[in-house]
Amino acid sequence: MKRFSLISNFTALLWNTLWVYVAYMLCRLAFVLVNLSTYPDLSLSHAFHLFGAGIIFDTTAILYTNALLMIFFLFPLHYKETKGFYTVSHWLYTIINTFCICLNLIDCVYFQFTGKRTTLSVLNEFSNEGAGNMTKILAEQFIANWYLVLLAIIIGIGFWKLYRRPTNIPVLHKPAYYILYSLLIIIITPLTIAGIRGGFSSATRPITISNANQYVNKASETGIVLNTPFAIIRTFNKTPFVTPNYMAQEEVENYFSPIHIPADSMQFKAKNVVVFILESFGKQHIGYYNKTLNGGTYKGFTPFLDSLITHCALTYQYSYANGRKSIEGMPSILSSLPNYVEPLFLTPASLNRMSGLARELSEHKGYSSAFFHGAINGSMGFEAFAKATGFQRYFGRTEYKQDPNYHGDDDFDGTWAIYDEEFLQFYCDRMNEMQEPFMTAVFTASSHTPYHLPERYKGKFPKGVERIQECVAYSDNALRNFFNKAKHQKWFKNTLFVLTADHTSRNYDPCFTTPLGMSCVPIILFSPSDSTLRGYDTERVVQQADIMPTVLNYLGYDIPYFAFGQDMLNTPADKTIAMHWVPEVDGYEFVKGNYAIEFDGNRVTHAYHYRTDSTLQHNVLHTMPQDTLSQMERQMKAFIQSYMYRMNNNKLTVEE
Repeated sequence: MKRFSLISNFTALLWNTLWVYVAYMLCRLAFVLVNLSTYPDLSLSHAFHLFGAGIIFDTTAILYTNALLMIFFLFPLHYKETKGFYTVSHWLYTIINTFCICLNLIDCVYFQFTGKRTTLSVLNEFSNEGAGNMTKILAEQFIANWYLVLLAIIIGIGFWKLYRRPTNIPVLHKPAYYILYSLLIIIITPLTIAGIRGGFSSATRPITISNANQYVNKASETGIVLNTPFAIIRTFNKTPFVTPNYMAQEEVENYFSPIHIPADSMQFKAKNVVVFILESFGKQHIGYYNKTLNGGTYKGFTPFLDSLITHCALTYQYSYANGRKSIEGMPSILSSLPNYVEPLFLTPASLNRMSGLARELSEHKGYSSAFFHGAINGSMGFEAFAKATGFQRYFGRTEYKQDPNYHGDDDFDGTWAIYDEEFLQFYCDRMNEMQEPFMTAVFTASSHTPYHLPERYKGKFPKGVERIQECVAYSDNALRNFFNKAKHQKWFKNTLFVLTADHTSRNYDPCFTTPLGMSCVPIILFSPSDSTLRGYDTERVVQQADIMPTVLNYLGYDIPYFAFGQDMLNTPADKTIAMHWVPEVDGYEFVKGNYAIEFDGNRVTHAYHYRTDSTLQHNVLHTMPQDTLSQMERQMKAFIQSYMYRMNNNKLTVEE
């Protein structure tokens, strides 16, 4: 019986590949266990279905990342002649696949903050962090999630130990060997192509992140089906802003224009403007918005904010973030530039000239302006954003340490930033020195992983279901202390305060684990001298991008300006909208009136009556009024086309 070394190569390749599939499945199981609160209704049968669907996406990732190893194993030479190849492949197999496993395990934790598998853009998001700071952050995360680190080590060792080299079998008949090799390549090549594309049909386009939706019952389950290497590969070199051709550009203007022309009757009042961007303060943590939870006994973790809203502020039941990350929230809040596809400041469009509250008020109304963030200067690209949108000054950890009235790095949380209580007191002091009128914004930091609190506050706040909630309670108390100090300052009564969150976090209640629920952030307006800003608006649909036009219109700003949002105070409720990018469906969610629709870029795939179906259980796409659906779809397409066109053509100001 003649034996050929190629058979040994092929069986060794199958053996090694099998263990990679097993490792990906172990990571998927770890992902579900770590994020179990996100999937409270996940049945065993449905989990098997999702795991099975995941094999399709695992296959694409494994074939891409192991392509070089496949070439090594199927190289048409005798094992003895290519022994060096297999030594190298042993190392490559272990290193490459262990790295991919680490990416999957990291997302077990990171998914809780973004609601999606990590894409290539996340590397750019952290590019402004210094090497020392990133090392410290990673070290703390490794310690906090030691069990995942241990799992990665075990799997890595398993790859090394289980790796199989081909058996050294002599090639007795080389002609037959090459014929067999050729036949094997003919068989393997189309199978490999099909595996990478996700199907055999010539009509099948290569599967993308959005294809995961066909296997899930709700969008958050795409995190189970997908794997992180696949998500990174499919977003590599992806152009985020592609201008669609849904309609003629002239028709777009009939549906939507970001150019705001104030009425001639506008009379400007020079009030100060103070914007709080509260790290991860999703509505789930705020008692006021959740009065019906737990039979009406849910108190939340923000007693100060609850009191402020109840007695002297205006807020909204249906208020949404325009992104899932801090760097996505800032342009929406301060420049009315929502996030779609990828964060604006991680794309070439970040070089565009942009408008913003600071630029409009400082350049045209003589305001002084400053941005505050207690992290190391330059962190997360915040300083660059502040400069690009017209803030005159930036106060970070560096400036805090220079103030002799504070304790410098003694108030540093050891990872990210100065603790919120001290930094907000510093914030108040700096505004006391600013010339009025002024426009400032502060980005808090303490309600951020790894959730450190000052020693004096440990055990003082309720812990809640998630670790972040204790820190939310701490930051809420820091807000209370800020306002206790600010109310005695001469500028306080002549100030409009806006409080919102950059994004949500750690969602576990079913109402907040839907794509819409994962965008639920507070938007609160408070002016000590204006009793008209009171109450709870349950009709309007508002979003972060509405903050800038609302503030400018409230001030009576009488100069044309650029903004993708609307005035929350004066736009009729039936005209208000919210729209955000939903990574789980690789598309958009558009909210207007009673309905929220999901759009994949080509067609509307789902519709929900979200006001009565808060967990989005019932797809009413085919039963809702079709004229309403048509109007919503047309308006949404106009919005998208205008946004993409202006991003690509540097038309983000009135002058452009």
